[in-house]
Amino acid sequence: MDYQQQKRVNVFDVIPAGFFNYLASNSNQRLYVECLELIYSQYEREISYCIPRNQIRDALAIYLLENHVSLDVDQETGPIKNHGELATAILRKFCSKNVGWLEEENDEATYEKQILMTERGILLAEFLTQLKKPEKEEYSGYIFNIYNTLRNVEQWEDHPYVNGMKNIYQNARLLSKSLKRLSTFIRKVIEKMVNEETLESLTENLLEYFDGSFIREYSRLTKQQNIHIYRGYIKTRLDEMKEDTELLDTIVGECMKEEELEKDKARDYVENMLLSSRRFLTEDYDRIMKVIKHKINVYLQVAIGRARFLRNREVDERGNIEQTIRYIVEEMGKLGWKEGLPGKMNGLFTLGTHEFIDRSSLRYPRKQRAVRHAAVAEIEEMTPEDIENSRKAQEKEAYNPFSKDRMREYLLFCMGEQDTLAVEDMPFDNKDDLLAALSAAVYAEENGFEIIPSQGYLETDRLLLKRFEVKRRKEDEH
Repeated sequence: MDYQQQKRVNVFDVIPAGFFNYLASNSNQRLYVECLELIYSQYEREISYCIPRNQIRDALAIYLLENHVSLDVDQETGPIKNHGELATAILRKFCSKNVGWLEEENDEATYEKQILMTERGILLAEFLTQLKKPEKEEYSGYIFNIYNTLRNVEQWEDHPYVNGMKNIYQNARLLSKSLKRLSTFIRKVIEKMVNEETLESLTENLLEYFDGSFIREYSRLTKQQNIHIYRGYIKTRLDEMKEDTELLDTIVGECMKEEELEKDKARDYVENMLLSSRRFLTEDYDRIMKVIKHKINVYLQVAIGRARFLRNREVDERGNIEQTIRYIVEEMGKLGWKEGLPGKMNGLFTLGTHEFIDRSSLRYPRKQRAVRHAAVAEIEEMTPEDIENSRKAQEKEAYNPFSKDRMREYLLFCMGEQDTLAVEDMPFDNKDDLLAALSAAVYAEENGFEIIPSQGYLETDRLLLKRFEVKRRKEDEH
């Protein structure tokens, strides 16, 4: 049991009665929040939370003027003539004892009025900033702190409770709370996935997910800084601390002074800290990570299911494209294009040259929908300029830098006069080079080359590529 929790005090017993009044919905809450954040930012480069009143007032007045804040926003202090007076009125509000965000005092040396940000005002400003833009946590850092604290006893042997036991306990609790939040809020990512309406937005969601900070932090937590690497040592050291009577007595004695507890309660409190830290790092951690892993799997399964749904829903659009291409093929003979499309259109389509078929190429019959109502569609006649622009746009879309023919030219260029080419001799300056190497390997057999796998892997741009050699076929050497 946490004996500090016995001293429960209601928050409204320790803060001024009007502490939250200016955040209420019937006030100018947005203005007051922005003013508080602006005041808080003024202290960033100061050595304390106490600076001249004129500096704060001028910063507020400039902000109010630049944002065209109405002068009648403040109805409690009577008519306001300019933004300087409005800034003064807002400062007076924040400094009132009923609010308690700020305090006003006189400098003992210069007798100049100073604005002091109260401890509760600082906590409120930090809380609002965190709500607006939460800081990213590095989960593995908590594990490192616990491990390093236990490993470097000489750093805390003079104060084993404050710098040792309490530090370990706080890091374990912070890691526990962070992972619980992570486990809870993955649900929002899954909900966002279910609401995606197109394959494009779904793809962007997946890319954002895999490139985002969550995956990097989770990867570090489960690979580079895996707790299992350090857990054995941490568990052993915590057990040793519990069995070390002399050290435990020293920790209990310091705890009595720091937490103002009686000896028996202090001993129970310290033993509870030891037990809680050990239990979380050896049992609770595994349960939380198991839940997180399960939710990640759910996320990926939802993504796959959503992608299939969106793809099947777009069958009609693909059917329209197929009909268009079929119509073009049929019209080719009527227009006298016996040799195929005109030269300037060859780059737009690849028609009648399919050489391979697999199961994914098959199209299964689907239930035809009956047409119950006649529909009339108005077709706008395209001008020659529109036709040319459309042709250029389609030609640009149809351009494939990794096509079969281009990959043959690419391999011939890389090989030169050689008969074989190792993958490491290909250029790998960016992702396009990697895609070119993969595409060249895919089309190698069709282009008259042979792929010979090699031992080992080649790492490039955070990706692993199995080593291979490209060899000319005998009949293709000349």
